[in-house]
Amino acid sequence: MPKTIIVVDDEPDNRKTLKTVLEKEGFRVVTAVDGDDCLEKLKKEKPDLILMDIMMPGTPVREVVKQIKGTKIVYISVVRTSEGEQLELMKQKNLIGFIQKPFDIDNLVKQVKGYLASK
Repeated sequence: MPKTIIVVDDEPDNRKTLKTVLEKEGFRVVTAVDGDDCLEKLKKEKPDLILMDIMMPGTPVREVVKQIKGTKIVYISVVRTSEGEQLELMKQKNLIGFIQKPFDIDNLVKQVKGYLASK
């Protein structure tokens, strides 16, 4: 059974790219356009990992993350976050990492596999 990843990003190109790349690696990918859409998808899906853009319209991402229980989350950010900011954000229990945009495809795949392998 393939691992399921939810990709949450308000940019259609980012969703499409991530979906294509990750499906090529054998993952099942579900996409969501924002945090609220992600919460709706979580009513039916039990993903192994959520890749979530840190800056999106709608409900603030930090509030959405607080509502997600039992699923590892990795922030995707175009904005450089300092080590201090990352440490502050990492206090949220299920937040396990960051991926910077624009991403190198090979590095992205390696990071995602690493996050899925971590406990």
